[in-house]
Amino acid sequence: ELARRIFRRIGVAEAKVHGVPLETVHFHEVGALDSIVDIVGAAAGLVHLGPEEVLCTPLPLAHGMVKTANGHYPLPATVEFLKGCPVVDGACDRELVTPTGAAIAAEIATFAPLPAMQLTASGYGVGGRDLQDRPNVLRGLLGRQSDPQSADLDRVTVLETHLDAASPERLGALQ
Repeated sequence: ELARRIFRRIGVAEAKVHGVPLETVHFHEVGALDSIVDIVGAAAGLVHLGPEEVLCTPLPLAHGMVKTANGHYPLPATVEFLKGCPVVDGACDRELVTPTGAAIAAEIATFAPLPAMQLTASGYGVGGRDLQDRPNVLRGLLGRQSDPQSADLDRVTVLETHLDAASPERLGALQ
């Protein structure tokens, strides 16, 4: 069901970008095997993990163009997927968020800053393109959210001392 929702999101965006009805959309690039594996794999992984919530920080948008079967475009489908989602300047002229990645994030995630949490696991996915100024990786973090206000309430600090032989003069100064 989740994979179907992601594919539908892709179809709706592609239909809008190309100005055709949804029923006539042909998944020429997003239908590539790696995109199908990404979408179905992400959906299966999320169903397996069963997180209460998936959070995503704002995604970086690039300034460049991407070559598609229809020519060079300024990432039209990616931007369409991310309408209503927070984005940041990626300061790069290469694609930083793939259309598939944008569709998955937009469908499954709530966009928010990284919350205070107890980290239980992390993982990295490495992209196939070498970028000059940054690693081409996607990092996933798994954890339990904690309220920073209540986190301090669970801590107890005990200070002890023996005052048996202390003089009253010193105790007064101590107080």
